[in-house]
Amino acid sequence: MKKMWKNVLGIVIIAAISIGAAIGTSAYLINNRHIPSQNRNEELYGFKQPVRMVNYGTVAAENIDFTYAAEAAIHAVVHIKSTVTQRGRGQQYIDPFEYFFGFGGRGYQRQPQPQIGFGSGVIISTDGYIITNNHVVEQADEIEVTLNDSRKFTAKLIGTDPTTDIALVKIEGKDLPTMPFGDSDKLKIGEWVLAVGNPFNLTSTVTAGIVSAKGRGTDLYLYGGGGDRERNKIESYIQTDAAVNRGNSGGALVNTRGELVGINTMIMSETGNYAGYSFAIPISIAGKVAEDLKKHGTVQRAVLGVYMKDVKNLSEDEKKSVKVLEGAYISDFTAQSAAKSAGIESGDVIVAISDGKIKSGSELQEKISRYRPGDKVKVTVDRNGSSKTFTVELRNSQGNTELVRGQGDAAEVLGAAFKEVSDKQKKELGISYGIEVAAIFNGKLKDAGVNKGFIIMLANDQKISSQQDLEKIVERIIKAGGEDQLLVLKGVNPNGRNRYYALDLAN
Repeated sequence: MKKMWKNVLGIVIIAAISIGAAIGTSAYLINNRHIPSQNRNEELYGFKQPVRMVNYGTVAAENIDFTYAAEAAIHAVVHIKSTVTQRGRGQQYIDPFEYFFGFGGRGYQRQPQPQIGFGSGVIISTDGYIITNNHVVEQADEIEVTLNDSRKFTAKLIGTDPTTDIALVKIEGKDLPTMPFGDSDKLKIGEWVLAVGNPFNLTSTVTAGIVSAKGRGTDLYLYGGGGDRERNKIESYIQTDAAVNRGNSGGALVNTRGELVGINTMIMSETGNYAGYSFAIPISIAGKVAEDLKKHGTVQRAVLGVYMKDVKNLSEDEKKSVKVLEGAYISDFTAQSAAKSAGIESGDVIVAISDGKIKSGSELQEKISRYRPGDKVKVTVDRNGSSKTFTVELRNSQGNTELVRGQGDAAEVLGAAFKEVSDKQKKELGISYGIEVAAIFNGKLKDAGVNKGFIIMLANDQKISSQQDLEKIVERIIKAGGEDQLLVLKGVNPNGRNRYYALDLAN
């Protein structure tokens, strides 16, 4: 009898332990779901969001459930309508009645029709900041945002960054639904993701796919907003096979936990419609750009000051001194290069940034884009088989460590670095003043066709002896505003030929 009771007691103890373990496991799993905290908000990239703390982990495909992520995402994804009013004179038309029946034979001016575009955006703060693509709202005179619950708002453009194709707009609202930021660095190839947006004006559309590649450089032709064919050179995209079409631009790429990991931007297609490949800007880039636009009105972009190639794309001569299979090969330096000042040399291969491995040039650009001028990073290079690490203080595009002052900052608008003209140059060219364009970046000078080495002598017929002279003129034009913001530059090329350039500083 005692033996029987011992066996019963053992069974009861085992059952109690099993029940306790099951309850504990369930409680752990519940506590680690995305349950928003109602008591406090966190600051991510400078935007207020409800706290959602989760353990990062992938889920087997047979157990995947997209419903939570989809439900969490669709309320934070908005429809954006942008209206661009065409400027300038209307087109001349002949009134057929006047022409044939002789009522004066006069034509009339048809007023230009506004252009309307559509796209998507993601609410990233409870007080109404929305991240989208630059090409969705570019040059828009009016921006209308429609929430998933059909409420409509007029949005204000906070700032744009054509280089990354990111824009930040704001609507006036409180306690708006948001999407928490995820960690795009931790995305894995083959991981499930959702694309949420408004393709073809079909609101709240959710499609699923997997991460096909990361750090994808765009040496391929891609379709951007409105199907315009363009070539981006500096991005590092998340490639997926989630169906993305026109109207998805600016929408959310979401992981299975309902976190924002990218902004859908482009597709690879011959027709402009989905053909199997879509591309998203990682939130590691987009979030930092949005934070800069909010705080400074422009992106605080740090640069190493190098020209580079992927190791796999090197010529046979270049390969002779390279002992690694992956990395960013340094072929040359820009003027006032931070990397060169730190001791990095041409022919070095950058293999790591602050302990983060670098496999390609696009991956290096992605890592550097997270920093601001003045930040210091550890750069590890392979030099003829030897590993060397340098501390590099990153600079801005003008070659210093200062933060740019905003969208009206003259040097940022022009997109160039300048230097004084040497006495030798003055003597050879027969000039007594001017400033030399030392480097060209994205900006108005590049758009106008100005090349490195051009010496600016006059700006709107005013003598230019220093960079400050030019910046004062540019800032004065921008501050005056209006449609007529013309800057006429006169100077000489290195070969001594006089050149004139007209720059429209509007927009």
